[in-house]
Amino acid sequence: MTKTKKHAEDTCSFVYQCRLPLSTRTVNHLADLLRRHLKVIRSRWRILPPGKIAVIVLAVLGHGQRLADMADGNNVSESTVRRWRDELIALLAAQAPRLDRALKKVARQGGEVVLTDGTLIATQRRTGKADRRNYSGKHHRHGLHFLILTDERGRLIWISAARPGRTHDDTATRHDHLLAHLRAAGLGALADLGFRGLDNDVLDPVIVTGFHATRAHKLTPGQKTANRVLANGRAPVEYGFAPLKNWRILTKLRTDPARATCVLRALLVLTNLEVNR
Repeated sequence: MTKTKKHAEDTCSFVYQCRLPLSTRTVNHLADLLRRHLKVIRSRWRILPPGKIAVIVLAVLGHGQRLADMADGNNVSESTVRRWRDELIALLAAQAPRLDRALKKVARQGGEVVLTDGTLIATQRRTGKADRRNYSGKHHRHGLHFLILTDERGRLIWISAARPGRTHDDTATRHDHLLAHLRAAGLGALADLGFRGLDNDVLDPVIVTGFHATRAHKLTPGQKTANRVLANGRAPVEYGFAPLKNWRILTKLRTDPARATCVLRALLVLTNLEVNR
């Protein structure tokens, strides 16, 4: 064995370019939002211009870039990037529509029904018994449950607050009083079998679900046809999830569950800017 007294060469940081697949409209919207906020709080100075800050935050949300990497590439501290991210997420989440206003807007535009479904956003597994409620037996992973509404075309119109991953779809619907809001707006909703049993009004149901087969009761040909028609009508809600889940920060959400609601609602606003441009 030979020994050497030569020191290892000093390492240096390299910065590379990466394409962000977002429109200029989204970047400008985020930058203008920050400019108005700085004017309101009378803050005259940031270490970087609002447009550059918007690009950094969108890279964190869209590509899931680590805060430390974005900080080193822009000669700022990691805490500064984290503060920018939280600041812009809060500003975007404030623009997300409320449930009653979203439904009334659909009614004013001539819509008759909305599409509803629940989704699980994967999160890191935390230690302790308090995290057991975040485990979803349906998906066999830890996460947070969100209830989402879309219009007939599958465009996202509302997203609920974050709930533990074990929450059932009908439980989340009851907590959000979705039935009362739908009746107030004069709208109906198409849903899957997870929402079965919510509406007791047989003559004039608000939430329409399919027929459920059991061992003792097989579906008739008419019921099977009705299920196929309902599935075709609900198909756009699945497409509505796709643009939202394209944000790589949702691959495995690492933020505090208490802040997950703001993150999802901020991404809802950004998704609508991209889809409806």
